[in-house]
Amino acid sequence: MSHVDNQTSPMQPESSQQVQIVPHNLAGQRFDQIIAKMFPEYSRAKLTTWIKAGKVMVDGEQLKPKEKLKGGETVILQPEAEAVVHTEAQAIHLPIIYEDESLLIINKPAGLVVHPGAGNSDRTLMNGLLHYCPSIEGVPRAGIVHRLDKDTTGLMVVAKTLQAHNHLVTEMEQRLIKREYLAVCRQVPTAGGKINQPIGRHATQRTKMAVWESGLGKSRAAVTHYRVLQKFARHTLLRCKLETGRTHQIRVHLAWRGYPLVGDQTYGGRMQTPRGASEALVEVLRGFKRQALHATQLGFVHPEHNKFYQWQIPVPHDFQQLLNTLQNDLDQRD
Repeated sequence: MSHVDNQTSPMQPESSQQVQIVPHNLAGQRFDQIIAKMFPEYSRAKLTTWIKAGKVMVDGEQLKPKEKLKGGETVILQPEAEAVVHTEAQAIHLPIIYEDESLLIINKPAGLVVHPGAGNSDRTLMNGLLHYCPSIEGVPRAGIVHRLDKDTTGLMVVAKTLQAHNHLVTEMEQRLIKREYLAVCRQVPTAGGKINQPIGRHATQRTKMAVWESGLGKSRAAVTHYRVLQKFARHTLLRCKLETGRTHQIRVHLAWRGYPLVGDQTYGGRMQTPRGASEALVEVLRGFKRQALHATQLGFVHPEHNKFYQWQIPVPHDFQQLLNTLQNDLDQRD
């Protein structure tokens, strides 16, 4: 395959319109709910956008999403063409732990970037997916439903079909996908808690995110739950559960609360050597150059089987070594 840079191409030719009759068994339901069932190949969010833009007409009229239909109406959908991003397919090792006709579950290693971008034009997860499963090129973002930061490890789901992608995106929007993480933070919280603070782009450092007071800036609601799994002398192993999926959410929330993650080069500040720490622990902490964050559990309703599936993966070697060294340090203090 010839090399194609990661660039946005001109718009695709506009798709031909689709015409369907509203089934009578859907009578009395909201317009946006009905067309989501009539056109399952598109996400609800996209269909709602098209309704508001006049791309979905009912008997020649533009209706509001909440209006109810009687059944028998003629719906004309004019899908809006999207810009296509061409990404080179590259042979990259993908640690796949589950695969079926609809999706892949990947245990992402540290150092692997999910999407091509500034400074990471190739050798990303997306490049590898296009090589492993060429048909995935027809799925938005090569099937990637959610992302993990470059140096965060753990579970990700990738949709192999358009229908599976739309199903999973809808589950994500409705906060139905279960995602839990293990994290090692500095300091020792007395107990777990809930952080409900909006997150937006940092006011001056545009590559960073930050907690904003509600209503200020272009922030979005963000909710993180955390509980204490194990306390060490000056560190803590936490289990974090996401309600929302904002960029850098766990890292930003915990740093804001005063519990920055070990190794976080962006939000952790200068490395601090714990008082009385063993030489082994100091060495491990100095050598841990990524955030100690691992996506350990992932669960959702399967788009084809209509059953709840769940996966769990242990922490990688460097994370486990960090935990072992923290425990040995604690034992030596007793």
